Formats: sequence, C-alpha cells, structure tokens
Amino acid sequence: MNINIQSINFTADQQLKQFINKKVDKLVLIKDTIINTDVYLKVDKPETYDNKIVEIKLHSADGGFFASKKSNSFEESIDLASQALRKQIIKHKEKIE
Repeated sequence: MNINIQSINFTADQQLKQFINKKVDKLVLIKDTIINTDVYLKVDKPETYDNKIVEIKLHSADGGFFASKKSNSFEESIDLASQALRKQIIKHKEKIE
C-alpha cells in the first residue's frame, strides 16, 4: 500500500507523516482492498483561525473514498478526516454485504 503525502507551500515534519501513516493504516485494517492513498496538507490563510486543511483520497479495488476537513491543527484535521473515511468505508461494506 502506497501513501503519498503532499504538503503544499510548506514542509511536513516526520512526526506529522508518522501520524498520517498510523491513521491510514487503521483504515486499511477495515478495508484491505485499498491500493493507495493521497494526502494533501494545505494552509488556507496563515493569519486566520481554523486554517489547516487535510484532504485524504483512498483508492481501492472497488471504488474510492474522499474526505476533506479543516481545523486549527493538522493532527485534528487528520483525525476528523480519518473518522469520516471510516464511516464511509463501513457504510460501503454494509451496502456490499
């Protein structure tokens, strides 16, 4: 499974990348057909509150999943996006079964 992390207009540190990998790995445990993941990290307007945007795209053999969340920190945005993706994956699994 391949995880592509793109931080736009800044450099993400290793700790943030490890946090992303941990969250994505938990999603892969739910659905093992995930082929690769694209994670985009953006800072909306540096002087404003709630300006950290995270977009996560999961590509699986039977479709794709997407979540975009905005909050005050990247960790919180990643957490919110992974929760949204978890709900989407579970809902999709129930629909298939």
